[in-house]
Amino acid sequence: MNAVGAVLWLIGALLDLVLLVLIINMVLSWLFAFDLVGRGNRFVSSAYEATQRLVNPILAPIRRVIPPVGGLDFSPMVVFFGVLFLKQLFPGL
Repeated sequence: MNAVGAVLWLIGALLDLVLLVLIINMVLSWLFAFDLVGRGNRFVSSAYEATQRLVNPILAPIRRVIPPVGGLDFSPMVVFFGVLFLKQLFPGL
């Protein structure tokens, strides 16, 4: 594997990691929103806080452009589909 291939693999792996953390964050937020899990659950709260710290820097610029509408935050979906678009645009990733 040459250097360019290694860099492309690393970028692809990072994009996959972003997707995974984003999905975990969205599912955990839904668990809290629909009261399926209480905020008192330490494990779930810790996991949610950790994923929030990871995804907030990515979501913050999009939230400035697309604010929540009716209490719904569309920024995670924009990032999710943006990452999928990048992976389709550059198949080597």
